[in-house]
Amino acid sequence: MSVLTVTGLSQRFLDKQLYQDASFQVNIEDHLGVIGQNGVGKSTLIKILTGALEPDAGTIVWQKHLHVGYLDQYVNLKPGQTIMEFLRTAYADLYAKNAKMTQIYNDYAETPDDELLAKAGELQEQLEAAEFYDVDTKIETVASGLGIDAIGLDHPVDALSGGQRSKIILAKLLLEKPAMLLLDEPTNYLDVSHIEWLTGWLQDFDGAFIVISHDYDFLQDVTNAILDIEFGTITKYTGTLKQAMRQKQADHDTYMKAYEKQQTEIKKQEAFIRKFKAGTRSTMAKSREKQLARMTKLTPPGNRAHAHLEFPYLDVQSRILIDVNDLVVGYEKPLLPAINFSVSKDQVIALEGFNGIGKSTLLKSILGQLPPLAGDVAINENVVFGYFEQELNWPVPKQTPLQFLMAKYPALSQRPLRQVMARTALTREEMDKPLVMLSGGEQSKVKLADLMLQQTNVLIMDEPTNHLDEDTKNALAEALQAYPGAILLVSHEAGFYDDSWVDTTLDIERLLK
Repeated sequence: MSVLTVTGLSQRFLDKQLYQDASFQVNIEDHLGVIGQNGVGKSTLIKILTGALEPDAGTIVWQKHLHVGYLDQYVNLKPGQTIMEFLRTAYADLYAKNAKMTQIYNDYAETPDDELLAKAGELQEQLEAAEFYDVDTKIETVASGLGIDAIGLDHPVDALSGGQRSKIILAKLLLEKPAMLLLDEPTNYLDVSHIEWLTGWLQDFDGAFIVISHDYDFLQDVTNAILDIEFGTITKYTGTLKQAMRQKQADHDTYMKAYEKQQTEIKKQEAFIRKFKAGTRSTMAKSREKQLARMTKLTPPGNRAHAHLEFPYLDVQSRILIDVNDLVVGYEKPLLPAINFSVSKDQVIALEGFNGIGKSTLLKSILGQLPPLAGDVAINENVVFGYFEQELNWPVPKQTPLQFLMAKYPALSQRPLRQVMARTALTREEMDKPLVMLSGGEQSKVKLADLMLQQTNVLIMDEPTNHLDEDTKNALAEALQAYPGAILLVSHEAGFYDDSWVDTTLDIERLLK
């Protein structure tokens, strides 16, 4: 049974055609993953499906009375509300029934009436059937699975970081258990163990869902169908991600054979027309010319731009570049016990630990952006840092990527700046679009271009794979492996790095044990 039917969908964004006359269906059993390069319109598709954006053309038909849940990162959080109070809003209807039942019992105590007692009894049965009295246990289970319990359920929501905020919004959505889920990058800000928990939850989910993710290992585990967006078309494949990619390649090979065969035929006919158009066989040549004009020509295959990243290295002679001594990090209170480690000139260190444990805070303390609560960080005088911050913050969000880089590197002309951005697979149109109008992946590519303009000997990479498509992630991994300097890396994607190029893994969680 179809729960969603999309027909004739077309959407243009400035001078980019995202989709043209696209159609697909989502069935009740579909666990559908959406893939495509950064900027092809994956998040825009979700906005269209939720009604937040009106498409240029096409119809969106949902099954009537279908409860659709959307992972909205911009939902309003009530200041002063605790995490537990926010998560309980997932059961707002049950709490309303409970309040009504309590009022009826109070009324009955003042004015005994069998009809009131019957109404209260009906509500009690409804609450018991909905397992209302187990609500807190359900909340604690989901909070534990996503690592929210480590923050503290009594923590005020207006004091949360962006990653923590995303977690509690996801938790509330899962607790609501709608018949249909729309999830845009749900694994961002989740560490490996919490991604594993979410994977199991989605595998057991009875309804349909559409999930956008650049984590292909995650998609492989949770989906049974794939929606691929490329070159203005939306194609649905059934089966796992790997099966979909094999089918896509097979379809591409078939199309290429047909395209090349048609091109050969067209060239043959055009040669005949040129040769005989003015001669004795002109009638036949004109006939073939009309046939060519009526031919439905296959469009040439699109060529995707591929990222080619390289981070300039500034040589340094000293062996030890960073020495962390009894460092205690945090804000008003310590997040971690005192930590000690050093970083040598060509060492790659991966920091691991659940989200919110303090990895980003540790990196900012090493960079000197946050003062330590105790201890110190000794930085070699010749160290030059390159920093990829996971938050998409811009000093002037309405600037274009080109304007941002020109302001930061005034000695460089437009040409070298555009060349560097092009190596991240950003198009010319994206370079001239306001930063706030770019997708998360496109904004991350601007940050990578910024790093490619700096000579450094220590790279601090905080969740650089968030938002990036598979092609750019592969290019980033290759660039980091080729970088001669030291690297401090935080990434929740276990498949992004391995022991072949990471020298040391520093498990922050062990400090708490």
